[in-house]
Order: sequence, then structure tokens, then C-alpha cells
Amino acid sequence: MSRLLAPRLQRLRFTLFAPFYDAVVRLDGARRRSLELLALGPGERVLLVGAGTGADLPLLPDGVRALVTDITPAMLDRARRRARLGHELAVMDAMALDLPDASFDAAMLHLILALVPDPGRVLAEAARVVRPGGRIVVLDKGLAPGQEASPLRRAASFVTRLIASDINLRLGTLIAESGAPVTVVHDEVVGFGGLLRATLLERN
Repeated sequence: MSRLLAPRLQRLRFTLFAPFYDAVVRLDGARRRSLELLALGPGERVLLVGAGTGADLPLLPDGVRALVTDITPAMLDRARRRARLGHELAVMDAMALDLPDASFDAAMLHLILALVPDPGRVLAEAARVVRPGGRIVVLDKGLAPGQEASPLRRAASFVTRLIASDINLRLGTLIAESGAPVTVVHDEVVGFGGLLRATLLERN
């Protein structure tokens, strides 16, 4: 078994969680800021990886074409209610995207890297399908560059990982270990006293 829940167990967990997700996870301010960093323009094609119930969809600018993916059909059933013209939905494993190389202008990784068994693979897959010069935005729970987790935070992470979420994500380490061809353009705190960060990456 991987460091977090295996994909089959993740699918079961989020199938059960789907009806309650929107009531529990309310991060519109952080999502808006992340989208501001991504700066999507009309006609651009964006990939939403692990989009869950589609909470980001109402925030997408008009004229943007979006492919909304998640491994859990029950989540996408709820996302479909928020979809607009130009939004497509597909059940897909973030660690093995069934998509051609360089086929998107941008990708959104909102609250997905801290959940998956192999976040490096997810990041590398997102980079593979984004064109050179395109952008990837990561919104997730993690540490600032060079930051060390406090003993309390390490203890809390031990508990949260049992629930399948790592709060001590090190994005710089993931980039280096995965070999994802991306460069960090901007990184900032967007909530939870520094726990939640938005990071803009550029595809090399």
C-alpha cells in the first residue's frame, strides 16, 4: 500500500464523502486567488485535475474551455450540475491521464496533490499535457520553500495522512524528484494561517 490511500480506496472514500464535500470544504477565496494567478484568457483550454464536485467551475472566466476530471464518478455527478457551455467532464486517474501531450494551455491542481498516493506522478502528468510556456497552478496544504514542519505540525500530519491528506507537502521536492519540467513563478499563502498555499508554475 502506498503512503496514502490506494486509488480504489480513494474512490470509495470520496464516493461516500461526495454528498458532504461542499458543506465541509468551503474555500472560495483561496480558489479565486489561485485562478487570478493562472490568469486564464478567452479561448484557452484548461485541465482541472481531481476537480471533485466542481467548486471551481463557477469561478472560471467565460470563454474558457475546460476538461473537468476526477477519479470518482460520484464527485463528477455533482460537478456536472455546475458545468457550463465549454465544460467537458471525464472520469480519469490523475496519476495516468488519458490525454495527449501538450494539449492544454493550463492546468489546475486544486487540493489534489496532498491526497494522491504519488503526487510527483500527478505533477509530472499535468506538466506532460500542458504546452511549453503554459501554466499550472497548485492550491494545496504545504510548507513554504525552506520551511521545516514544527513538532506539532508533524504530529498533526501523522493523523491527517491516516485520513488521506498530507499537510506537509513540499512542492519543490516533488518537482525535483518527479522531473516535471516546470519552474516556480509565484508562491503565496492563501489561508489557514499559512497552511494553504497557491503556487504558479510555468511549463518549461
